[in-house]
Amino acid sequence: MTLSRRRFLTLSAAGAGAMLVSPMLALARVESERRFVFVIQRGAADGLNIVVPYADPAYASLRGPLALELSSAAKLDGTFALHPALQRTAQFYAARQALFVHAVATPYRDRSHFDGQNVLETGSTAPYQLRDGWLNRLVALLPRDAAQAIAFAPTVPAALRGRSNVESYAPSSLPDASDDLLMRVGELYSHDAELGRLWSEALAAHAMAGRAGPRQDPASLGKLAAGFLARADGPRIAMIETGGWDTHSAQNPRLAAQLKALDAMLGALRDGLGTVWADTTVVVATEFGRTAAANGTAGTDHGTGSLAMLMGGAVAGGRVMADWPGLRPGDLYEGRDLRATTSLDALVAGAAAETFGLDPAHTVAALFPKRRSLAPVTGVVAAGGTARHA
Repeated sequence: MTLSRRRFLTLSAAGAGAMLVSPMLALARVESERRFVFVIQRGAADGLNIVVPYADPAYASLRGPLALELSSAAKLDGTFALHPALQRTAQFYAARQALFVHAVATPYRDRSHFDGQNVLETGSTAPYQLRDGWLNRLVALLPRDAAQAIAFAPTVPAALRGRSNVESYAPSSLPDASDDLLMRVGELYSHDAELGRLWSEALAAHAMAGRAGPRQDPASLGKLAAGFLARADGPRIAMIETGGWDTHSAQNPRLAAQLKALDAMLGALRDGLGTVWADTTVVVATEFGRTAAANGTAGTDHGTGSLAMLMGGAVAGGRVMADWPGLRPGDLYEGRDLRATTSLDALVAGAAAETFGLDPAHTVAALFPKRRSLAPVTGVVAAGGTARHA
């Protein structure tokens, strides 16, 4: 097979450590100093053992062997405690840079990962109602010169698909190209108006990735994202994918490993952003929760209500928000799941509106057009960007 010049350029850029999905990254000064990052937990994360309702009388008996040892957990208040694997997150909470919202869910009430993730990412009320994603629609609400967005994934996820132009970046598994090769390829395309421009933009993206390297371990991923977001000419909206949250068996060790990885990524993101962290909102959410009781294989099955986390220097944190439904048999949704009492859509709309100074009602209508009467959750992001160190 003969490689075209355009195909060779794409492969060369990948060898340089970049895999870019068109349109290529265009660098320009943007007005907004705020950043908004959406971290998706694919697989249905168990909110009951991430932020533990230890004061609920039914928790320990319902969870059985999965019940968290409170001696190792950090108590957040008189009702909830944080999983011990989330050490940096606990520091964010102590610095009032983390907010936990419990018993949340999208409108989806069945238990299919594919359908649940589609509802979460498109902002619809049922699977496959909408073809674009709520995060892409958020890009459209911002001034044109502030509307850069990027997904740290091999392809653009559903949440970022739509009319607004976005990019996707993932480290290559190929070895880094030598400086000499990069220079020679640059010379090859220097006189081609189109391919020369594409090569220059690929190198600019590679430079923004810095020394994160091709590995996609959690800390490197957080550092990679920070390298893009911290730049004055970088994107203001980003999405980061995490997977592996489907814990049907051996949940306790698997969940601990997942949370440790997430915590490392968030810690590296915060460290890499530096002072920009003060203007950043990070939303962490999953498609649905897990059953309140353990199953027969020391795990949990697909459920309903779960947990959302907001972090960043712009977050009005240091608290747990929960209209707690309880864990007694009569309190559970369909007798098996944590009942959702807070709309995840309302939380996302409120956080996005307050991050960028948008009208909350208009933001709801734009991001979640099937739920225009939804009241956004407000008071979750501070109006200013005062830095608080964690």
